[in-house]
Amino acid sequence: MLETVLLDRALCLPAVDIAALLKGQLVAVLPRVPVQTGWTFALYPYVEKAPSLEKIYHSRFLPLAKTTLAQSSAIEAWAMCEQCMMLHSLEQVEALSQLAIWQKDTLKRELEQRQHLFLAFLRVYRTPELITVSCKGLSPDKFGKFIGLSGLDKQLNQPVKISNKLPVLDDRAFAQRKHQLENLEPPAHPEIEALYDAIVQFPTTTPKAIHLEQDLKYFLGWAESAIVSKSNLDTNWIKEITQMGNSSDGDRFEKLVRKSFIKLGFSNSLNNAKASLDPTASGGAGGIDIYCEAPYALVGECKASKHESVPNSVSAQLIHLGTTHLGRVRFEQSIKVLFVAGRLTDPAEKAAVENQMNVMRPETLERLITLKAKHPGVINLYDLKACLETPPFGEASDKKVNLYIDRSWQQITLRSHIVQQVKLYLESAKLNAAEISALHAVYTFSSPPQSLSLEELHSILIELSSPLTEGYLGRIKGNDWKSDRFYFLRPLNLDPEL
Repeated sequence: MLETVLLDRALCLPAVDIAALLKGQLVAVLPRVPVQTGWTFALYPYVEKAPSLEKIYHSRFLPLAKTTLAQSSAIEAWAMCEQCMMLHSLEQVEALSQLAIWQKDTLKRELEQRQHLFLAFLRVYRTPELITVSCKGLSPDKFGKFIGLSGLDKQLNQPVKISNKLPVLDDRAFAQRKHQLENLEPPAHPEIEALYDAIVQFPTTTPKAIHLEQDLKYFLGWAESAIVSKSNLDTNWIKEITQMGNSSDGDRFEKLVRKSFIKLGFSNSLNNAKASLDPTASGGAGGIDIYCEAPYALVGECKASKHESVPNSVSAQLIHLGTTHLGRVRFEQSIKVLFVAGRLTDPAEKAAVENQMNVMRPETLERLITLKAKHPGVINLYDLKACLETPPFGEASDKKVNLYIDRSWQQITLRSHIVQQVKLYLESAKLNAAEISALHAVYTFSSPPQSLSLEELHSILIELSSPLTEGYLGRIKGNDWKSDRFYFLRPLNLDPEL
């Protein structure tokens, strides 16, 4: 529980800087006076009469800056100073510009005028309610300095009590940002940061922008918790695959199979009535049930069956329709799959094996798509291709696909274990990040799912810290791969259910 904080003064900062603090894009400011560690104070948005925004801020922050200046000047945040350091050199301010919102030339001018800059690291919290002030403006000499709250509004003659802690960034995200800034380390992912800066300009009422903003925070290590709305994930249909495959509703099952392969990443430029991947189209006689063209050709026949065996006519129909609509050469080069619930009759099994047809049960397809929905990057379609091209075929091939899914889950289990070990080690050692050698030693003595060499572990850590994955770890790049450091962002959950 937070001990009550009494705010009796405010630090007057540019309104744009405070907006960036509230967005989590900034964790330090440039006061005109030194700020002692442990001080607490309100943040008052100071607005210059005619600010030259283009000369002060990086271009990607200008939309935020212009929006901020049009808003109220009420106090909506308070802060605790975590550290205050001084910058003396041009090299320092150039590095700071890369990590913050201010243009390099702006910082250089300030340094030339003042001979040094104060850089105060602030742990920022939202106020439970806006603190309105009657002050319509301050004299320029108050910029970057402290002023009593009563000087902003005579009614604020008593300290404001804060008893509800509402941090903008969680502990680990703030520590990681502070470490990077105080050491003036170059940004690890400048392109992703630029994308995040663009996304946060969207109205907060746009759900997709909110979710994308939060995801990018994970990638960048600026947040540790997720906004997850299962309704937005659109996964309810996946739970229908087994049910429809074991029913008499063949049309619905066919649509779900097509939707499944779109989810996996397949596409079809043909998409005509005779060779479709359109999940909204109704199936009909004379057309291939499912045809995928890229990243490789796959053709399939769907047979929803409720306690029925699958006759040879199903495999014969796939051969006939595939040859008719695709041509013999294209059909023979395509991967062939029978999506059926019932057991194949002996003639059907013989035809499937001889024509290299895979059998995939509805339960197996649902497992595959569930894995894709929970861990989008784990399924490599070319690994799946190798699985489907390799014997056995016929009835035995369903077990082959399940083994592929099992191996994929084992890879997730391994990575989940690694992420957990990174988290536990950093917590026990009270570190923000750790080098590969220390993490390899921790992993080796953790009863791991499998042994890994130093290079193999490093490769997986790189994967887990890539901004193109789910952002479970963060990476601070070293001079060589052995000096790379990694830190924890969020757990990799293993729940196989949607």
